[in-house]
Amino acid sequence: MTLLDATEPPEARGLARDEVRLLVARPGAVEHRQFLDFATALEPGDLVVVNTSATLAAALAGQRADGRAVTVHVAAQLPDGQWVVELRPAVGATGPVPDARAGEQVLLPSGARLRLIGGYLGSARLWRAEFAAECSLTDLLTRRGRPISYAYVPCRWPLAAYQTVFADEPGSAEMPSAGRPFSAQVVTDLAVRGVTVAPLTLHTGLSSPEQGEPPQPERFAVPTATARLVEHTKRYGGRVVAVGTTVTRALETAARPDSSVVPGSGWTDLVLGPDRPARVVDGLVTGWHPPGASHLLLLQAVAGRELVQTAYDAADGYLSHEFGDSCLLLPDRRLRCRAWSSS
Repeated sequence: MTLLDATEPPEARGLARDEVRLLVARPGAVEHRQFLDFATALEPGDLVVVNTSATLAAALAGQRADGRAVTVHVAAQLPDGQWVVELRPAVGATGPVPDARAGEQVLLPSGARLRLIGGYLGSARLWRAEFAAECSLTDLLTRRGRPISYAYVPCRWPLAAYQTVFADEPGSAEMPSAGRPFSAQVVTDLAVRGVTVAPLTLHTGLSSPEQGEPPQPERFAVPTATARLVEHTKRYGGRVVAVGTTVTRALETAARPDSSVVPGSGWTDLVLGPDRPARVVDGLVTGWHPPGASHLLLLQAVAGRELVQTAYDAADGYLSHEFGDSCLLLPDRRLRCRAWSSS
C-alpha cells in the first residue's frame, strides 16, 4: 500500500468536494467508489453524526526576541484564560521549534505579545501561554491569522478551503476534515435514502502525527436531540456512523458503560484504542493517515485491527491528509460488541 500526499484541495484538481475517492471496507469486501455515492453504502434507519465546528485561521506570524521568525499555531483557550500554542520555524526546518523556553516572549502582529508559561500536559511541543494586546486573540486571528498548514501543502489556500458544509461554530484549530467531502447533494441523498443526519460539536486541537502523541483534551458538546437519536437508532437496529475521529471521540465521551448516551459538554481527554473500544459508534468515515499516527488506534477502536489493515492494504494510490480521499469503515457489529464485552 502506498498513500500519496494530497498537496492541494480537490477543487484545484478539477474535482468537486464530493468527487474524491471513497473506499468502503466491510468484513470480506472492499469497494472503490466516489464520495458522491456515500449514501448508497448505508441503509435506511442508519444515523450519520457530523461535527459542526468551524475552522479558525489559527496560524500567526511571530518573532522571537532574537529576531528569528516563527509561526505560532493556536490550539485552544483553556478555562483559566491561558492558551495552548505551538511554535514552528517560519522557514526552512519542519516540526516544532526545539529550543523554546518558559518565560520567552513572542511578538505578534498589531503589537500583541505571547509569553510562554510552561509545557502543556507533558508535551514536548505544546505550551501554555499568556496573550497580551488591546484586542482579543480571537479577534487577532480573524484579522491577521491564516489557516494552519504543513509542508505537504506548498501553497496557501483561503480559510474557505478548510471549512466543511457543516461548519457553524468557530473553534477548531484544524479542520474536522472527515466532513470535507460532504456536499449539499450528498446530504440530500442521505435524506432520500432514509438516513438521518445529526450534529454535535468538537473543537479540534493540533494534529500530532510526527510525535505519535495521544490526542490532547478538546472541547465538545453533544446536544440532547443527538443523544436521543443515537439511542433511537440503536434501539431499532440502525447503525451509528461517525464522520471523523472527532465525532467518535465526542460520542464515546457521552456514552455510559451500558452504551446509553447522555447529552453533555465540556472537555474530553478520552483516548480510544484497542484497550478502550467504541461503545456506540458502529461505523466511521475517515481520511487517510500516515503509519504511526495516533488516529489509527481510534480507527481500530471502532473497526478492529483487521478491518483497518484490510482498508489500508487496499488503498494503494489514495490521497491522504485533509484534502485527500476518504474511507468508510463498516465493521461487523456483532464482532465489535463481543470485543467490547470482553474488554
